Amino acid sequence: METLKVAVPIEDMQRIHLRFMFRHRSSQESKDKGEKNFAMAYIRLMKEDGTTLQDGIHDLLVLKGDSKKMEDASAYLTLPSTRQHIENKGATIVRNSSIVGGLSVSSRDAFYISTLVCSTKLTQNVGLLGLLKWRMKPELLQENLEKLKIVDGEEVVKFLQDTLDALFNIMMEHSHSNEYDILVFDALIYIIGLIADRKFQHFNTVLEAYIQQHFSATLAYKKLMTVLKTYLDTSSRGEQCEPILRTLKALEYVFKFIVRSRTLFSQLYEGKEQTEFEESMRRLFESINNLMKSQHKTAILLQVAALKYIPSVLHDVEMVFDAKLLSQLLYEFYTCIPPVKLQKQKVQSMKEIVRSNLFKKQECRDILLPVITKELKELLEQKDDQQLQVQEKKYCVELLNSILEVLSCQDPASTYHHIQEIMVQLLRTVNRTVITMGRDDALISHFVACMTAILNQMNNQHYSVYIETFQTSSELVDFLMETFIMFKDLIGKNVYPPDWMAMSMVQNRVFLRAINKFAETMNQKFLENMNFEVQLWNNYFHLAVAFITQDSLQLENFSHAKYNKIQNKYGDMRRLIGFAIRDMWYKLGQNKICFIPGMVGPILEMTLIPEVELRKATIPIFFDMMLCEYQRTGEFKKFENEIILKLDHEVEGGRGDEHYMQLFESILTECACQYPSIFNLVESFVSLVKGLLEKLLDYRTVMTDESKDNRMSCTVNLLNFYKDINREEMYIRYLYKLRDLHLDCENYTEAAYTLLLHTWLLKWSDEQCAPQVMSTEFQCSQTYRHLKENLYEKIIEYFDKGKMWEEAISLCKELAEQYEKEVFDYELLSQNLIQQAKFYENIMKILRPKPDYFAVGYYGQGFPTFLRNKVFIYRGKEYERREDFQAQLMSQFPSAEKMNTTSAPGEDVKNSPGQYIQCFTVQPVLEEQPRFKNKAVPDQIINFYKSNNVHRFHYSRPVRKGSVDPENEFASMWIERTSFVTAYKLPGILRWFEVVSMSQTTISPLENAIETMSMTNEKILMMINQYQSDENLPINPLSMLLNGIVDPAVMGGFAKYEKAFFTEEYIREHPEDQEKLNRLKDLIAWQIPFLGAGIKIHERRVSDNLRPFHDRMEECFKHLKVKVEKQYGARELPDFDDKRVGRPRSMLRSYRQLSVISLTSMNSDCSTPNKIASESFDLDVVLPKPVKTESEETALQINPHPEVKMRRSKKRTKRSSVVFADEKTAPDISISDMKCLSRKHEFMSDTNLSEHVVAPQKTSVLKQMSSVSRSMPTIPG
Repeated sequence: METLKVAVPIEDMQRIHLRFMFRHRSSQESKDKGEKNFAMAYIRLMKEDGTTLQDGIHDLLVLKGDSKKMEDASAYLTLPSTRQHIENKGATIVRNSSIVGGLSVSSRDAFYISTLVCSTKLTQNVGLLGLLKWRMKPELLQENLEKLKIVDGEEVVKFLQDTLDALFNIMMEHSHSNEYDILVFDALIYIIGLIADRKFQHFNTVLEAYIQQHFSATLAYKKLMTVLKTYLDTSSRGEQCEPILRTLKALEYVFKFIVRSRTLFSQLYEGKEQTEFEESMRRLFESINNLMKSQHKTAILLQVAALKYIPSVLHDVEMVFDAKLLSQLLYEFYTCIPPVKLQKQKVQSMKEIVRSNLFKKQECRDILLPVITKELKELLEQKDDQQLQVQEKKYCVELLNSILEVLSCQDPASTYHHIQEIMVQLLRTVNRTVITMGRDDALISHFVACMTAILNQMNNQHYSVYIETFQTSSELVDFLMETFIMFKDLIGKNVYPPDWMAMSMVQNRVFLRAINKFAETMNQKFLENMNFEVQLWNNYFHLAVAFITQDSLQLENFSHAKYNKIQNKYGDMRRLIGFAIRDMWYKLGQNKICFIPGMVGPILEMTLIPEVELRKATIPIFFDMMLCEYQRTGEFKKFENEIILKLDHEVEGGRGDEHYMQLFESILTECACQYPSIFNLVESFVSLVKGLLEKLLDYRTVMTDESKDNRMSCTVNLLNFYKDINREEMYIRYLYKLRDLHLDCENYTEAAYTLLLHTWLLKWSDEQCAPQVMSTEFQCSQTYRHLKENLYEKIIEYFDKGKMWEEAISLCKELAEQYEKEVFDYELLSQNLIQQAKFYENIMKILRPKPDYFAVGYYGQGFPTFLRNKVFIYRGKEYERREDFQAQLMSQFPSAEKMNTTSAPGEDVKNSPGQYIQCFTVQPVLEEQPRFKNKAVPDQIINFYKSNNVHRFHYSRPVRKGSVDPENEFASMWIERTSFVTAYKLPGILRWFEVVSMSQTTISPLENAIETMSMTNEKILMMINQYQSDENLPINPLSMLLNGIVDPAVMGGFAKYEKAFFTEEYIREHPEDQEKLNRLKDLIAWQIPFLGAGIKIHERRVSDNLRPFHDRMEECFKHLKVKVEKQYGARELPDFDDKRVGRPRSMLRSYRQLSVISLTSMNSDCSTPNKIASESFDLDVVLPKPVKTESEETALQINPHPEVKMRRSKKRTKRSSVVFADEKTAPDISISDMKCLSRKHEFMSDTNLSEHVVAPQKTSVLKQMSSVSRSMPTIPG
């Protein structure tokens, strides 16, 4: 398919046709030139009716014959050119294949072409052509005008100028007749409607150009206005007028033609008939107004169209019509519409009016603005069942925005009354609209901007006038209060994006001016006692403080460049409003008492702003508040309570600093100097607040610290402070903060003890809970009993997770008593008893590893005062090694130096500028348990108290004195023991407490030997107890312990003691140690029956492959027994297999599991000089028959310091169950067997008995915690 473009002169189109020739082509040029045409086809470009060839595909006839005839036009022009032509006239030529002029039509061949005519002068439409050449056939004019409406739009717009010329020529040449006026008008409306279509909208410029440059019908305006008025009048009567809707849509261009025609007429005739024209225009608008008044159903759509398109004519009409008169016509246009009818469309129409040049003229605004504001007010204040639709609100705010934008660009003198009109009619309406809208509404920012613009354009006189518009004081108070509330809400919830700083600052500037103006009104009308409005003044103060504390005014948080820009353009508005608040406060006079303590918090928030001049100006308000309350009540407790409460929230929120604390102290002290009667009270108050501020600032500092220990310490400091000053609400608040920190670290035991402090503030009562003892977590609890019960359940849960079942049981018992005797809820009682039973079972069956305790000393001036040169005892976590604990501790103080000695440092270290940390393991000392006295208590029970509820700890280290015997180091092995006492028992509300006292004692080698033997015997007993109660324990640990004592190959323990102490030389040199020597002998003698009991168990439990090992160990024991009984006498124990009637009694139950605790009841006469007798738990034991030895009638007494061990070999593992210096591994036990001494069996070693201490008088935890603030480690702040 080929495309050809042919340019044809317009004057030749009538006689030109296209001819297509066919001939054969040859690849050889010489032959190709000789080829002749064998066929042809042709087509005319113009039809007989004067239209051009239709666009599209044409089936041309192929003509064959003489090639010369084909070049002769006269030979083929008489023949048909297209197959369609033949079909229209008959097919005889084709069928007969007749030859005409030497050419014939080929019926077998076909030739198709597609044509597209591009011309702005020639048309393919007969009707359009007839209209363009209407003078040639005037009789067809009416028909052609009517046919124009069915002409394709593309054809019309191509001949737009010619068509319009034709239409207006028809109108002008029939100026004395109205025969064709309506037809021409309808044709014009049709053309304008075409151009309004999106498909042809780019022809708008063509139409505009035509009107301004080519249109010349000077009388057309008369006819156009006449026809238009006719249509409007017909429609307003409710009669059918089909073209009216299209006419209204085309109103803009109709008026453009009218105005242009009138302009040309006026130019031609020098302004003639102006009055007539204006009268015609007035009547035309009256017709429009009549349409708007029409109540016919058919008029609704027309009225909507009129509202939409009337504004579009103003620009042109204003050129030829008086603007003021036009404004009056528009005023009548809008006012003739019923009030509640078409409101949305009216607002849209008014918006276009406001955007026109007409509204920029003062005299026009004077007429139009009242009707616009009235319409806006009615629409915004509608109170229908449904809320005002979003779309309608959008139209309203856009209209108001347009008005304010126009007014802002005008001379203020010319807009004074217009601003007043808007202010009076719309300000409160807009305010209430803002108040009722949600802050997430898409239009809220638009309404706020309009409100801000109204206030911004109001001058001082406007404010005065507006205040006077309120008829009564109550109305004015209502307005002021709702305005203050709205301002405060907008300040707190900014409707603009955070980065719209300019908009926020403009709003702040406008709000500040408005607040100050309204404050003047308050001073004038609502300050006197008779008219004083407490709530109004309260709202003012809260608004002013919210304004001054908003984020967008905190300039110190901005970059330097942004700070300077804001400062230069807007200044620091905080000072202005701050000084205004101060002045307003002092004007209150005797009414100040109404705002105490309510205004304490807001004023505090304002004074905390880091702006020095503002602080100096506003802090004195505090003294005025104190003085006011003092003069009324003789104290200022309300003020004090409120400022303490609010200060906590403000500082935690990031406000306050050291400088504020100094200013607060200096200013209030200076103010108080002028009032001696109150000086002491103020001084005490300032001291209290200063102490609280210090702790709060420390607390805030560590809240971002990675160390939760420091955060816990500061939290405890604060809760103790609040306890000391009896602020229960704040005390409880920080209790729960501490609890949450513990839970984050999985310190369930400490979390339980923390919550327990809350329960101590509660009583078992059905009274309603006081608000100050409630916590947000237990808000559902209504009574004290309910709250305490819920707390107990939570604490029991925490104790259970922390394996502190003894503590959980005590709480369960207290709950059980309530269920049984007070509330009689046996169902809960049964659940409680089941829970208790489970806890008892856990105590006896579940392994609880003992935590290690670490002494930590912070030495050097580099530490903060609360750590400096102090020692603390830390409770380690399960299986936490000292190395791991120390590494974590050092990570908190990266610049600190680790001390490798356990002795106390000298003054040079304490006074040095550096940081030195000392960390070592200490042993807890068992506290006296009177309820266990003279009772058989299983080790599982006793073991709990060995590492819990303790506040005494000691650390022992060996020292050498005198000459050292290389073969026997025991003779010179002295022990230096340091004892520590903490401020509170561990565990507690923290995992550490400060050491409040330390003491040091020295233990002689003989006393050390007694301790070692006591500890060895206890280990044997504990091992026996375990194997007696648990048949599933592996035998290897028992094998290693027994073999290490009885096998001569590894023995050497008490043989060394015999060599060191049982010599005539030692007895002669140390006659005062005779009792101790007897005690040591007695311990050695008692070891034999213990070993015998262990070997009996081993015999029953040993496997076949270890039977030879057991036999050898039993043989060694026999030799050892003979030797010991010969030298120190025999000791006997009851039969282990003794059973009573009823349930079987194991050795564990019959003999207190052979615990050392029960053996101490044998009342040995031997005692360590200068030592307080150790606590003893007596049990009736079958005593052996006395043997005449040196230890006759002497019983075993256990030394209270059994943890000191021999430290010769580095191979010794931590907490080894073997205590002799030359101890070796049993020959038949492998290394892997030795590893079975896992942490599971660590409790078998190091059983410590406490010294007998006087039980302190029980005091409450609240009382005990009063000084914890000085014993808690925190980070430097």
